[in-house]
Amino acid sequence: MKQMADLAKIARELIRESNDSSQQQVSDAAREFIETVTFSSSTEISAMLRREIGLDWMALPVWARNLSYRLACLQDPENAELLNEAAIDLYSFGPDWDDHASELAEHARALKEEGTS
Repeated sequence: MKQMADLAKIARELIRESNDSSQQQVSDAAREFIETVTFSSSTEISAMLRREIGLDWMALPVWARNLSYRLACLQDPENAELLNEAAIDLYSFGPDWDDHASELAEHARALKEEGTS
């Protein structure tokens, strides 16, 4: 679970740097976040997203949320709950991503109907 603790810590650093730092500090925080989330498991990513969104719904940059959900969904494409969370998040920042959100939501519905998830 060390990876999850690291991911959560790095996400908080990204949020802090995004809010009140120089462009270089934001770039460094973004690079570290991307490197860490890329090698995190779906479970770790989901836990970080739930924690950070629960603490402050708007704090984590949209690009970081999208990347995180994308990576988690690619790792766990049969997890209806995760797909629904990702769809809801995309709908929240649309309409540019509404088509993608609809696809995720439809796939989640199909999984639930099949009893897969």
